[in-house]
Amino acid sequence: MSLSFSLLRLSTTCRKTCCVLYRYSTTYHGLSSFSRMASRNIRGNENFQHAIKYRLTTYAPLSVVAKETKQEELWQKTPQIELQKLPKYCLMLSKIRLTSLVVLTSMAGYALAPAPFEPLTFTLCAVGTGLVSCAANSINQFFEVPFDAQMSRTKNRVLVRGLLLPQHAVAFAALTATTGLTILFTGVNSLTAMLGIGNLFLYTCVYTPMKRMSILNTWVGSIVGAIPPLMGWAACEGSLGPGACILGVLLYSWQFPHFNALSWNLRPDYSRAGYRMMAVTNPGLCRRVALRHTGILTAVCCAAPYLNVTNVWFAVESLPLNAYFMYLAWRFYRESDSNSSRKLFRFSLIHLPALMLLFLVNKKYWGSKTENDLEDVKASQGKQVEMKFIGVLPRGPLVSAQEDVISTVGVKL
Repeated sequence: MSLSFSLLRLSTTCRKTCCVLYRYSTTYHGLSSFSRMASRNIRGNENFQHAIKYRLTTYAPLSVVAKETKQEELWQKTPQIELQKLPKYCLMLSKIRLTSLVVLTSMAGYALAPAPFEPLTFTLCAVGTGLVSCAANSINQFFEVPFDAQMSRTKNRVLVRGLLLPQHAVAFAALTATTGLTILFTGVNSLTAMLGIGNLFLYTCVYTPMKRMSILNTWVGSIVGAIPPLMGWAACEGSLGPGACILGVLLYSWQFPHFNALSWNLRPDYSRAGYRMMAVTNPGLCRRVALRHTGILTAVCCAAPYLNVTNVWFAVESLPLNAYFMYLAWRFYRESDSNSSRKLFRFSLIHLPALMLLFLVNKKYWGSKTENDLEDVKASQGKQVEMKFIGVLPRGPLVSAQEDVISTVGVKL
């Protein structure tokens, strides 16, 4: 009994000595090697670690120190926003690279539509679509702060680091969504604005919570990615025809090999944050879906001329591009390693703009489709009139009439 009591007194004395020496070293000489050794050796006692962490200037009972430190951890200071860095924070909140890709696809949809090009409508469509995308990304970050903090790819976002408060993200989303939808309603047309509203709802209220519930989130996210080019098409033509369907299917199918290859190397992050992605829950399905949709891309490109959207050269010129894309997807399916997935992802970044460029060069109608139809009708009518005048004159009645006139003139003479 006396031995245990002596050991207890000795441990208490050692703790007090370590605190005094640590206080002396931090006060006069900074964090000395002894204080680092003490904090490293006495890891079993949580209260003592708190005492060393907060550099107590006066010795207090360790139970009191633990209570105070826990209360301090619950309260955080409100971040002071630097006005000079506010535009940078807003760009980070809107995921500017993703928003730029969304705007580019909507601009491509406008350029590919068979209608006259109007610079004002084109600009308003791009600005409105970009603002709606900023709002969607801001709300997405607002909902996913605790999960983004667990992923290496997203741990440096503004809300995770505390550079902005959640209230700032909500206010920014409300401002950009209201402004963007107003521009689309008043400056473009109602169809484009309705597509923007639907896409905003689908991304924030369906896709974002579904990421932690089901692998179907990838299919929903592909629909979200296919709507911006439809918005551009609707802004130019005012309706959605077979060409818009072709463009939407191309963007929808392209996202599966693109995202599945990207998520393959991010499986530790997704599993740590609790996201249910195909690459995590069903790797075999992830590879099969990527390969399957490269085949769908090839089939849709071959069907575009038969639907009177492009000329035949589009199917011919896009075939090598799609064939190599399918080959990379097949390698990813067979090898299923980081190298094959990285090659597939990188080529997907080249495949989409190249495919859109071929679509633009080989589109069948450059003006309004009705105007082109009227020109075709006029051209066919002109050919029919020319054929009427080129016919061979009849010989019998005309020759006989001419002979009667000549004989009558001869009698008079």
